[in-house]
Amino acid sequence: MKFEVEGVFRNGMVWQKFRKVVEAHNEKFALEKVYSLLGSNHKVKRNLIKIKSIKAV
Repeated sequence: MKFEVEGVFRNGMVWQKFRKVVEAHNEKFALEKVYSLLGSNHKVKRNLIKIKSIKAV
């Protein structure tokens, strides 16, 4: 199942919007996948990521 996750993360001194579509079994795994992707690609810690919505696509 695919999920679309929207939110913001801190990029320097500004909050950057993002929207990711990830493949996961449920919302919890989709959330973990987004944390993992943003952390590895942008070097952002989990406490600097704010999730606004998660919905099935």
